[in-house]
Amino acid sequence: MTSQDFAAARTISEIPVIDVSSAMDGTDLAKVARDIHSAATGSGFFYIKNHGIDPTLMTQAFQVTKDFFDSPHDIKETIAVNTDQRGWMKTGMSRLAGSKTHDLKEVFFWGAETAPDDPDLCKPLVAVNQWPSDAFPRLQKEITPYYEAVCQVGRTLMSALALSLGQPEDFFNVAYAKPLARGQLVYYPPSSEADEAEERFGVAPHTDFGVLTLLLQDQSGGLQVCAKSGDWVEAPPLEGTIVCNIGDLLARWSNDRFASTLHRVINRTQNARYSIPVFFDPASDTMVDPRDLGVAADACKYDPVKAGGHIAARNSKSFAQFRASK
Repeated sequence: MTSQDFAAARTISEIPVIDVSSAMDGTDLAKVARDIHSAATGSGFFYIKNHGIDPTLMTQAFQVTKDFFDSPHDIKETIAVNTDQRGWMKTGMSRLAGSKTHDLKEVFFWGAETAPDDPDLCKPLVAVNQWPSDAFPRLQKEITPYYEAVCQVGRTLMSALALSLGQPEDFFNVAYAKPLARGQLVYYPPSSEADEAEERFGVAPHTDFGVLTLLLQDQSGGLQVCAKSGDWVEAPPLEGTIVCNIGDLLARWSNDRFASTLHRVINRTQNARYSIPVFFDPASDTMVDPRDLGVAADACKYDPVKAGGHIAARNSKSFAQFRASK
C-alpha cells in the first residue's frame, strides 16, 4: 500500500439504489432480479430500500451496539473471541491480507443460535454463540430481532439472485435451509494522522469472503468502494437503506459473472462509527460449484469448494486468535 490509498474518495457515489418492495411483497421479483443483476455485474455493490425492516429495530440495534462497546473492558473480556469466530475481538487482532498493520476496530461476532448438542457443530463456522448474558443481557435480546429481520430480507435477495443467474427462484433454498448467517457489531474510533502515517485503516482494502453481505451503517460515512476505473468512491449513508455486496464465494459460484469488489473503511470524523454487517452465507457443507449455475465444465474457472471450509480458511489468515492457537 502507498499513501495514495488514503487519498480522498470521490464524493458522488456510483452505487445504485434498488427498490426491493416488489420482491418483498412477491409482486415482481423478476424486476428486482434484473436490477440486482445489473449491479452485481457492475460495481458488485448496491443499496436496497423499501426492504420492510422496521426502522425501530435498526435504531435499537445501533443503540445496543454503542452501549455494548461502551461497557467496561472486563465485561467484554469475559466473551473474548475464539477460533469459532464468536465473541468480542479487541483492537489489534484483525489484519487482512496485504495490509501493513492491523485494522482500527473492535468487533463482536455472532451467528445463528446453535444448541450445544447440534450435530452440525463439527462443521466449519457452525458454533455456539458467546453472549454476555449475565453482565449485559440486553445484547442478545435487542440485536436478535434485527438479525432475524435482515435474514428474511437475505432470503428474498437470494431468490432474486437465483433468477438473475437464470435459475429458478428456489435454487438456493436447500443451501440456505440452515445458513451461515454470521453477524458482526463493529466499532471504529476516529482515524488519526498517526494512524494514516502507519497506513492503518478502519478496515483495510479487501473483498468479502462469502456470498452476500447486508450492511447497516450509521450516519458517519467512511465506507469506500473501488470502482472499475481504480478510483475509490464513497458509499455514503442513505437513511433507511442497507448496503449489499457480492462476496468472493458468489463471484466464484457465478464463474466471475458477478463482481466481488474491493472496499475499505476510513473513519475521518471526530466521532465513533458503528456498523452491523450480516454475512448471509449458505450452510457450511454447501458445495459451491459453477456447474450448478449452468457453467459448462470446460468453461469453469474454479474447482468446487465447500462454503464453510473456504470462509474458515480465509478467517484463519486474518485474525490473531487463530495465530495464537497454533
